[in-house]
Amino acid sequence: MGDDTYTVERSTTIDAPQARIYDQIVDFHKWTSWSPWEDVDPELKRNYSGAESGTGAVYAWSGNRKAGQGRMAITNVAAPSMVQIDLVFEKPWKARNDILFTIEPEGSGSRVTWAMTGKKTLMTKAMGVFTSMDKLIGPDFEKGLTRLKATTEKSAVD
Repeated sequence: MGDDTYTVERSTTIDAPQARIYDQIVDFHKWTSWSPWEDVDPELKRNYSGAESGTGAVYAWSGNRKAGQGRMAITNVAAPSMVQIDLVFEKPWKARNDILFTIEPEGSGSRVTWAMTGKKTLMTKAMGVFTSMDKLIGPDFEKGLTRLKATTEKSAVD
């Protein structure tokens, strides 16, 4: 990877088996309980298409200025350890990113890593003058992983 790409990556340990975590990530319908962007726009419009979950599942959204507009499609999975997603933003600016979730056994639970790689566009380069993509998106990933941890560990009790 050269200077023309960026990567944002965060990890956490969740006290749950890989399969339970994988189930939360591989089904876009379940993202409403943990995605860090769910509360950005209460009027967010969601559209699910393609497969119910796993490869071929598509989630499109359209919302206010902060939520923007775009779509995600699951392009590759390896249960219960990996989910790969093609993420396309239409608004507030156009961008395409690769998302990779990996779930590995760790101790009595699992380590989840959420990574996003994208090409540096004129917009991301301009924003990079003020802040890095890591500083911009990293906190959202941390919030999402914290919510994923809470949701997944709670579902073990239910």
